[in-house]
Amino acid sequence: MENEFRSKLIRLVLPITIQNFLVALVPVADALMLVSLEQNAMSAVSLATQVTFVLHLFTFSVTAGASMFAAQFWGSGDKRSIEVLYGFCVRLMVPITAVFFIATFFFPSAVMRIYTNEPEIIEYGALYLRYVSFSYLFNSIMLIVETIMKNTELVKPVTIISSAMVLINIALNAVFIYGLLGAPKMGTAGAALSTTISTALALFAAIVVQVKYGKVRFHLKYLFKTPDKNIVKNYIKYTSPVLCNQLSWGIGFTMISVIMGHLGSDAVAANSVVAVTKDLISCFCFALASGGAILVGNELGRGDLEKGREYGSKLCHLALWSGTAAGVLIAAASPLIVSAVSTLTETAAHYLQMMLLMCVYYMIGRSMNSVVISGIFCAGGDTRFGFICDSVTMWAFIVPVGALAAFVLKLPVLWVFFILNLDEMVKLPVVYRHYKKYLWLKNLTNV
Repeated sequence: MENEFRSKLIRLVLPITIQNFLVALVPVADALMLVSLEQNAMSAVSLATQVTFVLHLFTFSVTAGASMFAAQFWGSGDKRSIEVLYGFCVRLMVPITAVFFIATFFFPSAVMRIYTNEPEIIEYGALYLRYVSFSYLFNSIMLIVETIMKNTELVKPVTIISSAMVLINIALNAVFIYGLLGAPKMGTAGAALSTTISTALALFAAIVVQVKYGKVRFHLKYLFKTPDKNIVKNYIKYTSPVLCNQLSWGIGFTMISVIMGHLGSDAVAANSVVAVTKDLISCFCFALASGGAILVGNELGRGDLEKGREYGSKLCHLALWSGTAAGVLIAAASPLIVSAVSTLTETAAHYLQMMLLMCVYYMIGRSMNSVVISGIFCAGGDTRFGFICDSVTMWAFIVPVGALAAFVLKLPVLWVFFILNLDEMVKLPVVYRHYKKYLWLKNLTNV
């Protein structure tokens, strides 16, 4: 079993890690290119991308549900149910994406005022949002297409497409941000335009590959036809807690950005770099969660609950070691990261150095919780616990205590940051205790 598990995991996790890493490079490229123009430009884009983050909460919920069932349907050989699910998920995403497009295209300044009261940051961010709003229309559908591809043995093409998208995005960033090759110098708007163009190309490529090589097809009739009641019922039953969890946690996470955004431009700039760094170093952790969910889901769909349990145990051990390694890596690389963003003010650079060192404990918790909650639990439909756990942690502790520390007690910026980043460690013991109950060992194809 050890060799079988390792072989399957490598085939899934390695391509997804590469994909995640390259996708995470986009905000890094944005940050490095924009900070060379002005600190506030980088800060503005960092805050503006919180809108993309909120949209991704909805997208993740839809795709998590799709992955949850597609993995088990694929394990049981039921391709038709995957195609029905495919059309249903696209139908769910269209109106959600439309709302975000309208808000950011027509009212970008109002959206930016949610995150900060700094006029210059609002101006830069509003310009970015107006251009990037079109990418929402492409990216949400692309993520659904990629989810189906990953669960039907097309992981490698997804990695290639995502890699190409990132490289195109970075190249276009240089062209449009700085005005190279005769293009206008657009600054933050150039970063947004690059994202929109590269995302549209990636969606087109994903559709072409799936049509040519995929064993599962998108059928237009399932976009308009009411799916099987049993599929819809089970999808809503197991996906609704994921959506509630994502919204509860995500809005809370956004409130963290709001709190940091009102502590001054230096705090915003430092936190922006830290956020990008954490996402970049977390690539393997997220890939482990995604690949682990597919591995465990396949076995549960086949009815082999014992193998699913064994795979879950191995994934937990890998999550602990990868989280520890990620934290140590950030601490070791902190001097290089600080020196790479040399245009930061002295205060912002000091904040950044200390914030990066605080990430050591955070990364262990993030890795464990991502793999267990988003990977193992979701594979077996145990989604309600994550909603309760994340909601209580975020809204009963992190957000109120963080706001109290920042605006009432007026503690120093670094103390506020420390409090706001305790969420992963606070819930870790409870998450592991729930894991050991094995309520996630469930074959959803028989429900």
